[in-house]
Amino acid sequence: MVYAIVRAGGRQEKVEVGSIVVLDRAQAENGKIELAPVLLVDGDKITHDAKALAKVTVTAEVIRDERGPKIVIQKFKNKTGYKKRQGFRADLTRVKITGIK
Repeated sequence: MVYAIVRAGGRQEKVEVGSIVVLDRAQAENGKIELAPVLLVDGDKITHDAKALAKVTVTAEVIRDERGPKIVIQKFKNKTGYKKRQGFRADLTRVKITGIK
């Protein structure tokens, strides 16, 4: 079983070939992106050395760009009449992992 832990935006994600992952919005060239591996597990062999990981490439194909759920931000201060309401939706990219080499 081969899988990798990749750096995607501000998080790390566990990916395998064929898995679908939702990442922060990524700029794709021709619908393909490369992700930086942090750890590689190939059967019983675990690679975490930076020099060895520089040779490893994790490629992904962009399925679609989408937006996350709405997050409501509310601020309130008691006895002053101050209320503020703000919304936020994150820009996301859904990708399918095509290869770990």
